[in-house]
Amino acid sequence: MKVEADKVVQFHYRLNDSEGNELETSYDGEPMAYLHGHDNMIPGLEMAMNGRAVGDTFSTVVVAKDGYGERVEDSQQRIPIKHLLVKKKALLLPGSVVSVNTEQGPRHVTIIKAGRFNVDVDTNHPLAGMDLHYEVEVVDVRDASDEEIAHGHAHGVGGHHH
Repeated sequence: MKVEADKVVQFHYRLNDSEGNELETSYDGEPMAYLHGHDNMIPGLEMAMNGRAVGDTFSTVVVAKDGYGERVEDSQQRIPIKHLLVKKKALLLPGSVVSVNTEQGPRHVTIIKAGRFNVDVDTNHPLAGMDLHYEVEVVDVRDASDEEIAHGHAHGVGGHHH
């Protein structure tokens, strides 16, 4: 079965920056799962998945504009700490990446300065402006259920849980 629209794809990946430093990997846990063709994946990686099959391994470079976008300078915002998705006693240090609740769901931001009640954050995604080097192994491809298609995302291991 090939990767195409309305298929649930499970894959392992290793993500490196342009200097070869590992930024993320899924190999120490469950594979990632997403619903292909429903904007659940960065565009460049989803395009690279088209037509792949179970057992395929490949490398691809996703340029910034097809990944998390170009960096927008002076993209800063002051946010009340209560809107951060962190543990109560978490240290909020400059350079730390945290999630913040938005109307579109959780979003990663980088702390610039932390105060007692508010934090100043860089609202660019931490990987914005970077070319991303992926090594990918396609683990499973299956037809999406009607419910997954209606919800617009994969359910179960590696996907969304209700």
